[in-house]
Amino acid sequence: MLSVKLELLAALAAELEKLSPGAGARAAFENPKVAAHGDFACTAAMQLAKPLKANPRALGEQLKTALEATPAFQKWVDAIEIAGPGFLNIRLKPAAKQEVVREVLSQGVKFGFQPDRGENILVEFVSANPTGPLHVGHGRQAAIGDAISNLYSTQGWKVHREFYYNDAGVQIDTLTKSTQLRAKGFKPGDECWPTDAENPLAKNFYNGDYIADIAQAFLNKETVKADDREFTANGDVEDYENIRNFAVAYLRNEQDKDLQAFNLKFDEYYLESSLYKNGYVEDTVKRLIDSGYTYEQDGALWLKSTEFGDDKDRVMRKTDGTYTYFLPDVAYHIQKFKRGYGKVVNIQGTDHHGTIARVRAGLQAANVGIPKGYPDYVLHTMVRVVRNGEEVKISKRAGSYVTLRDLIEWTSKDAVRFFLLSRKPDTEYTFDVDLAVAQNNDNPVYYVQYAHARIQSVLRAWQEQGGAGVPALKDVDLSALEGPQAQALMLLLAKYPEMLTAAAVGNAPHDVTFYLRDLASAYHSYYDAERILVDDEKVRLARLALVAATAQVLHNGLAVLGVSAPERM
Repeated sequence: MLSVKLELLAALAAELEKLSPGAGARAAFENPKVAAHGDFACTAAMQLAKPLKANPRALGEQLKTALEATPAFQKWVDAIEIAGPGFLNIRLKPAAKQEVVREVLSQGVKFGFQPDRGENILVEFVSANPTGPLHVGHGRQAAIGDAISNLYSTQGWKVHREFYYNDAGVQIDTLTKSTQLRAKGFKPGDECWPTDAENPLAKNFYNGDYIADIAQAFLNKETVKADDREFTANGDVEDYENIRNFAVAYLRNEQDKDLQAFNLKFDEYYLESSLYKNGYVEDTVKRLIDSGYTYEQDGALWLKSTEFGDDKDRVMRKTDGTYTYFLPDVAYHIQKFKRGYGKVVNIQGTDHHGTIARVRAGLQAANVGIPKGYPDYVLHTMVRVVRNGEEVKISKRAGSYVTLRDLIEWTSKDAVRFFLLSRKPDTEYTFDVDLAVAQNNDNPVYYVQYAHARIQSVLRAWQEQGGAGVPALKDVDLSALEGPQAQALMLLLAKYPEMLTAAAVGNAPHDVTFYLRDLASAYHSYYDAERILVDDEKVRLARLALVAATAQVLHNGLAVLGVSAPERM
């Protein structure tokens, strides 16, 4: 049906151009707010009425008459109706809606994809410091980042997935101190291990059991390997640097296991330490000073970020000579731009909201040609986990939070991904473990996957009866698909490409979950209304083609989310 819509848009553009030169470029169809009003709506008459000094309804009548005379509208449109002050409500012929079935079956997994646009995009997400297991907040970020990456891939972008982490800061020292004490035989509760939350020293210790695991592995002189590093412990509890390198490698290995359980791989792990090692931080400081947007005050170096819309100026270099996190962030994003990524999307928690204005201000002050508004940000809230009706806050593995692997082990990778994508990123979300494992229609991922499996069952039954298989359905006669449920299902299939485009533009993978639930519902309604494996071969093949196309779109949409499409359940 995409080809049908393009034909109709071309005809509309030509007629609008006749009415007002230049208007053809704005030709567009809208979806009627009420389905009963038609399949497409056109508001062009009302938009052109004022500049043409014409009555909008009369202009609508004129446009209606002109469109009805075009070959495209005669071929695909059943009726055009005038409504209100000049709306055009367009009703398609069944044959127009049936075209989508052929498009889906012909394009397969590429249905909804746009041509290669020759542009690169970098999506940075998770970016957890290697100081502990990934928690459920990281899981939400992983699901959002991976789905957004997949969405951009469908739109012709070449996507680079990047994981950035601080491998040299205060938190790494905290990890090292905690591991060293564990290796020496101490544990939380001992005098040397503060646990009072009001005691500042308590912040310098990690209490989870995973620290004991790292310490034991260090004493065993084990070798650990992660995606970006490999290190062997020497077992010397006094060798602080060896403990540090081993602990970081150990936890990077643990995080890799979390990501593997989530079926997620990154193209690159970018280290904060490399920004210092390669001189990028010092170069950024020099650029900012040379730009004239810095000043010294109270022994610190400040950026005049208020001149770029920030609510206050920001410290770049503290009185002790060390840099704030803001400075390497700016250096990092300058490098993203220099590496050829004209578009960048950062997925971060809502607690990073304050970094947006300051990073963008720093990038503008650096004067390296980066456009305003760079990079894009998608902020997400944390996740509450409920099990057996009670909130779960503690994990034995982590000590103070539920880990991503906990959630996957309790439910499944598919459930975690779908659930964490089923709301807008910036809305609060409660993950109900019991619902995630329930096999009923209240469980959204089960509901969608069951629709796919149900279709595959029908297709298997047909093939067992001697059917030729899905490829043979691409060219069957579809004229029997005229019932209201079939028409509704085909219209929904036709909306899939536009939904993908809008979801990518809006960084809104939750739109895909909403669409899939609607599509599953439309299929279940169709299945209940019309038996598929009927005796009449023409009707049977047409209906099989429709459900096969529906299964393909369900599969494609689930793939965008990183969720499987099972053939049996």
